[in-house]
Amino acid sequence: MTDTRRRVKVYTLNEDRQWDDRGTGHVSSCYVERLKGMSLLVRAESDGSLLLESKINPNTAYQKQQDTLIVWSEAENYDLALSFQEKAGCDEIWEKICQVQGKDPSVDITQDLVDESEEERFDDMSSPGLELPSCELSRLEEIAELVASSLPSPLRREKLALALENEGYIKKLLEIFHVCEDLENIEGLHHLYEIIKGIFLLNRTALFEVMFSEECIMDVIGCLEYDPSLSQSRKHREFLTKTAKFKEVIPISDPELKQKIHQTYRVQYIQDMVLPTPSVFEENMLSTLHSFIFFNKVEIVGMLQEDEKFLTDLFAQLTDEATDEEKRQELVNFLKEFCAFSQTLQPQNRDAFFKTLSNMGILPALEVILGMDDAQVRSAATDIFSYLVEYNPSMVREFVMQEAQQNDDDILLINLIIEHMICDTDPELGGAVLLMGLLRTLVDPENMLATANKTEKTEFLGFFYKHCMHVLTAPLLANTTEDKPSKDDFQTAQLLALILELLTFCVEHHTYHIKNYIINKDILRRVLVLMASKHAFLALCALRFKRKIIGLKDEFYNRYIMKSFLFEPVVKAFLNNGSRYNLMNSAIIEMFEFIRVEDIKSLTAHVIENYWKALEDVDYVQTFKGLKLRFEQQRERQDNPKLDSMRSILRNHRYRRDARTLEDEEEMWFNTDEDDMEDGEAVVPPSDKAKNDEDIMDPISKFMERKKCK
Repeated sequence: MTDTRRRVKVYTLNEDRQWDDRGTGHVSSCYVERLKGMSLLVRAESDGSLLLESKINPNTAYQKQQDTLIVWSEAENYDLALSFQEKAGCDEIWEKICQVQGKDPSVDITQDLVDESEEERFDDMSSPGLELPSCELSRLEEIAELVASSLPSPLRREKLALALENEGYIKKLLEIFHVCEDLENIEGLHHLYEIIKGIFLLNRTALFEVMFSEECIMDVIGCLEYDPSLSQSRKHREFLTKTAKFKEVIPISDPELKQKIHQTYRVQYIQDMVLPTPSVFEENMLSTLHSFIFFNKVEIVGMLQEDEKFLTDLFAQLTDEATDEEKRQELVNFLKEFCAFSQTLQPQNRDAFFKTLSNMGILPALEVILGMDDAQVRSAATDIFSYLVEYNPSMVREFVMQEAQQNDDDILLINLIIEHMICDTDPELGGAVLLMGLLRTLVDPENMLATANKTEKTEFLGFFYKHCMHVLTAPLLANTTEDKPSKDDFQTAQLLALILELLTFCVEHHTYHIKNYIINKDILRRVLVLMASKHAFLALCALRFKRKIIGLKDEFYNRYIMKSFLFEPVVKAFLNNGSRYNLMNSAIIEMFEFIRVEDIKSLTAHVIENYWKALEDVDYVQTFKGLKLRFEQQRERQDNPKLDSMRSILRNHRYRRDARTLEDEEEMWFNTDEDDMEDGEAVVPPSDKAKNDEDIMDPISKFMERKKCK
C-alpha cells in the first residue's frame, strides 16, 4: 500500500513513561473474525508483518492530539499511539473509531477517562456537566478553589477539562492576567499561578495546544512567574525574550518548522525550569506534556533531515576555509545539538538520521574541524564524533580505512582523535577518558560485522596496527627509554594508565595483531619500566598488562618474556615493596600463583633458575615454595626418560590443534621460525642478560640485609 495518508508509526509507552517506536507501516480498519469486531491493523512497510492488531472497543477512550496523533490505553499500563504522516489519514481513521463508538468525529476524545467510585458515578448521573464561574477578576479565588478541588477526582478532572475547552476559558484567564499585571494585583496573580498550574496537571493535549500556541504561551509562562511560595517573582519571560537568542546558523525557510522549534524550546523550558518538580502523586499527571515535547522533537528532526538544501549549506559552510571562526563555532554547536536531539529517536529512525548525515559528508567535515586550532570547536566536534561511534562504529571504521588510501597517517581522523586524547589539558583528563572509550569501541571485535570471512575484523585491525598504533604508543615509548619513567607527574601517569588500559584490552581481544606488535617492538619491556613509577596505580597498570599476557599461556609470549628476562622488573618491585601487605604485594604474588596453579612449565623453570635466591625466604605464602616443588618434579621427570616420553605423548595428545580454527594470518604467524622474529625490528635483548647475577642481586642483597637488621 503506497497511500501516504495511511502511513503511520506505532508507539507504546514504556515503564519509564517514554514512548518506544514499534515500527512504521500502513494502517487500515476492517472486521476481524477472531476479535469479533472492527479493528485497527498496521502492517510493516518493510516486510508486511503485523505491527498492530487492536479491536476498536466501544468503551475505550481514544484521544486525537495535534491533528496527526491518536492515543489510547488497552490495559492499565499499556498505552498505544498512532502517529500519522498526514492529517487526512488521521481524520479518516478517527471517523472509523467514532463510527464504531457512535460518536461525532468533531470530538477530540471519545469517552470520559474515568475510574471513579460508585459515588462519583451517581454524581455524574445527577450533574452531567461542570459549570465554571464567570471569568472575572473578582472570582479568581473561587476559580482557583474549583480547580484545586477537581484534581483528586478523575471524573471531575475530565469535566473541568471539557468545560475549559468548550468555553475558550484559558484565553479569558490570560486577558485577566494582563489586567492583574497592570494593576499590580499580586493576590490575583497568585491565584492565576495556582489555576494555570492546575490546568497543566489536567494532562490534556487539547488544552496544551491552546496554551502553547504562539499567542498564549508567553502569557502562560508569565502566570507561572508568580509562585505564591516565593518572596519575589521569577523573570522567565525576560530570559526567553532577551537572554535566550534564537540563532539561525543556516536560514530556515519553512515557517512551520521555525514555529515548531520556538514552541518546543519554550515548552521544554516550562517543563525543566518553570513548573515546580512534580511530587510522586503528580508524576504521571504530566505524561502528556512529556509526550508533547517528544513528538515535537521527532517532527523537527524529520523536517530538518528532509531539507536537503539546509544540510548541504550546513556542511559546505562547515568545511569552507573562508568561514570565520565565530560562524564555524555556531555551525558546529548547531550540529552537536541536532545530534543530541536525535537521541529522542528510536533505533530505526536514528539509523536513517545518521545515514543521512553520513551521505552529507559528516565524517570528512569532522576531520577538517578536528584539525583546526579553536579548542571549543574541536570539543564540540569530539562530542559529535562520540554520537557517531556509539551508534554505528562500522560506519566510522569504513570511512577511516577508505581515507587512509588518500591521506598521510598524520591527518587520519582516528589519529587526530588519538592526538586530542594525548594532548588533553584537563588535569583530570575528562576528555581523554571519553576518547579512550571511543577508541575501545572502534577496536572491539565484538561489535565488528561478522561476515563469512571476517573481513571487517581482519581489514580494520590490519589498518589500525599499521597506521595508528604507533601514534597511540608514542607517549609510552617516549617515557620509558631509561630504567625509570623520564616524566612521572600525575597527569602523565594518568595518560599512560589510559594507554595501558587500551593495550591490555587489545591483548585480550586482538590475538596475533597485538602479539606481533608487542614482540617486534619490545613493548612489554618498555611497559615494565613503569613498575618503577612513584604512582602505585600506574605500576599496577603495567603489572596488569603483563598479567594479561601471562594469562594467555601462549608459548610465543613466554619465550619472549624469558629471552628478555622480563620478570626482573617485577621481582625488583616485589623486593622494593618489602614486607608491606598492599595491593602491589598481592598482585605480584597472584601472578606467580597463577603460573604455579596452571603449571606453566617454561615460566616455572625460568623463575626458579633466575630468581629463586631472591624469593626463597618469602614464607608467609606457599607460592614460591610451591613453584620450587613444581620445578623439582619437572626436573625429576626429565631425568627419567620413561616418565618424560609418557609426558610428551600425553601433552601432544592434549594440545593437538586444529589448524582450521586459526585465521589465515595467525596460522602463518605461528609457522614463523623463532629466529625470524629477530629480523628487522626484533626484540632487543637488554644488554647481556647473564648480568642477572649482579644487577638483580644488588637490590636483593640490600633486602636481605634489611631483614637481618629487623
